[in-house]
Amino acid sequence: MAERLWAPWRMTYIEKPTTGTGEINIFVDLPAQDNDKENLILFRGKTAFVMLNAYPYTNGHLLIAPYRQTPELDALNDEELLEINQLLAKGVRWIRKVYGPDGFNVGVNMGRAAGAGIPVHIHWHIVPRWNGDTNFMTTVGEVRVLPETLDRSYERLKEVADADV
Repeated sequence: MAERLWAPWRMTYIEKPTTGTGEINIFVDLPAQDNDKENLILFRGKTAFVMLNAYPYTNGHLLIAPYRQTPELDALNDEELLEINQLLAKGVRWIRKVYGPDGFNVGVNMGRAAGAGIPVHIHWHIVPRWNGDTNFMTTVGEVRVLPETLDRSYERLKEVADADV
């Protein structure tokens, strides 16, 4: 018989409505502001941007999103697709330079079932990984151990991103 790990705290996320008034879309609302440091925006391109994830799995966890809100990959035009892929490569390079991880998870979130907290806006994750970085705190306690503050991660990655123009 299979082991089960119960996660009742996830029900709130699963049952959360997918639309509604007053919901913030960080991929639209934050780039519209003029406070990149507070909003953790590292780089602004022509059609897409890179930001530090405010709820990271590991230090250096980046998000990449088009400015234009769309939920689907096939709705992006060639210019957006090209720039997003270029930003993915740059993001990996920046993280590698700052943190020296052993590997990466790179993935796209499309739709709530895929883990998208904002299902109306497609976005990519770059998650640096280290050998042995999953421990009992993450596996059992749903706790992430992050040895560096978001502010310090932002400063270190911003310096590398600004130098990589």
